[in-house]
Amino acid sequence: MTMEQLDTSESATATYVYAVGRRLDPAALSGLTGLAEGFPVRTLPLGPLTAVVQHVPAAEFTQDAWQERLSDRAELERCARAHHEVVTAAAACGPTVPLALATLYQGDERAQQALGADRDRFAAALARIEGHAEWGVKVSLPAAAPEPPKSGPPRSGGRPSGGAGRAYLDRKRGLHQAREQHHDRALQTAEDIDAALSRLATATRRLRPHTQEMTGERHRLQVLNAAYLVTAEREKELLDAVATLRHRTGAEVEVSGPWVPYSFVGEV
Repeated sequence: MTMEQLDTSESATATYVYAVGRRLDPAALSGLTGLAEGFPVRTLPLGPLTAVVQHVPAAEFTQDAWQERLSDRAELERCARAHHEVVTAAAACGPTVPLALATLYQGDERAQQALGADRDRFAAALARIEGHAEWGVKVSLPAAAPEPPKSGPPRSGGRPSGGAGRAYLDRKRGLHQAREQHHDRALQTAEDIDAALSRLATATRRLRPHTQEMTGERHRLQVLNAAYLVTAEREKELLDAVATLRHRTGAEVEVSGPWVPYSFVGEV
């Protein structure tokens, strides 16, 4: 989030920045609502580069206003979707560096100064992602190894006999060991899948796997959440590899894309 101190008078506007690209056709932005109705989504020159921007009412986009949006899931999702829609339209014209949600400046001139100062970093990011798209891959496996039918230790007078007690403890230790081995195999499956897909990618990024609370799947464990920067020529190879790995490992392998390369533009 990049947000300067804004003039919040009733008629004041701020400049919201969506993305920076090299070849942006203003016609591709026609009809986009963006985050503020009544203000066109447009281009702003940055020397050899071009920013995609929009005037927004400054009073509605202060830091306090954004904090309210962050606490309102529906409103935050609306803003994220609007932001992504504009970035996607810009990316259809050529390589595009998406900026973070809530990148705001006092006005066009200030935006040109700040973004122009990072022109070399933008140019390097655009060169890195040109001709590429981002693909996401999530791998999930059963959360626990199958357990044999449960049976308690034989009892004698309410207490397990010596031999039965030892057998019971041995069984418990065996179950614990089986769980550990299952977890190790799951992690190794994730590493194998990541290694195979990484060979097809120009760059990769490992993201934090989603917890069972986030996925809502209590009986499955996500062991890989990764992004791959892939050229258009290798996209079919990637999809074929996913299908092969899914069959070979028995894992649930979810693939999504192609996306604008959000994960590979660096800190700009």
